[in-house]
Amino acid sequence: MSASANIEDPSALADVASGARRVQVTCLGLSALDQVWRVDRLFAGNSEKVKAIDYGTLGGGMAANAAVAVARLGASVAFWGRAGDDAAGHEMRSAFAAEGVDVENFRLFPDGRSSVSGIIVDSSGERQIVNFRGLFPEAADWLPLDAVARASSVLADPRWVEGAATLFREARARGIPTVLDGDMADAEVFERLLPLTDHAIFSEPALTSFTGSARAESLAALARFGCRVVAVTRGEDGVNWYENGQLHRHAAYAVDVVDTTGAGDVFHGAYALAVGAGLEVRNAMAFSAATAAMKCRHAGGRNGIPTINECLAFMRTKP
Repeated sequence: MSASANIEDPSALADVASGARRVQVTCLGLSALDQVWRVDRLFAGNSEKVKAIDYGTLGGGMAANAAVAVARLGASVAFWGRAGDDAAGHEMRSAFAAEGVDVENFRLFPDGRSSVSGIIVDSSGERQIVNFRGLFPEAADWLPLDAVARASSVLADPRWVEGAATLFREARARGIPTVLDGDMADAEVFERLLPLTDHAIFSEPALTSFTGSARAESLAALARFGCRVVAVTRGEDGVNWYENGQLHRHAAYAVDVVDTTGAGDVFHGAYALAVGAGLEVRNAMAFSAATAAMKCRHAGGRNGIPTINECLAFMRTKP
């Protein structure tokens, strides 16, 4: 297994930072409103009360956090998704707009119910999450597929399967890279989406659930779906990926962790940007790992996402 060092050629990202290179990413999937409680310790598993040190309400969701990461990193980004025409839906829409995310195709359904999450974060940065995924129509026939032609890359999570399949088919037909956030989902979801995916990046629990193991060798077994890259993020243990018949690894960047909430989502957003900018996979992995690590130094799923210049400066301080 080869080990990847720091990013070798940051020029493409420097061009994104300066505006010399235009990157536009479309992110599709879950947007949730996160209610976050900060505690000294997580629940032990029995009926009990735990005193909260702090509380806040934040925008969340896998593809949603990825979209905010792309915006913070300086690229253009649109979020395509669904929510209810309720207080949570309008709050999420306003939060996107404040970040500079295009929300023209973030549809609020009058008869829908928005996705809301309860998140408990302990003093070490670990968390427990309960999510209501919301209620919305599954049909994706309203998506503006002609707009895909303007994208440098597209990203989807597995929460809106019909939307992800529709977006990925269109992107594939146009030669635009597709990035799948491989979070927990039923096997049939991955069996439908992976044949349309160029870059599949799993969490460890999702890879274990789908293949029976989170070992790096499990990634090679997924080559049968035809993905260019299959990866698994491992938090403080870095990221492994399978590409061109070989297994690779990039170590995690060492930081003082405050909160890991949203770190995987930020990784995916940074990766979609990097792929859209034309970076080689090993460099895209390094950039994404650095962006996610920097986010973990701050409380909140979206707090602490760096700018692209901050990320590049951070990477220059690392061996």
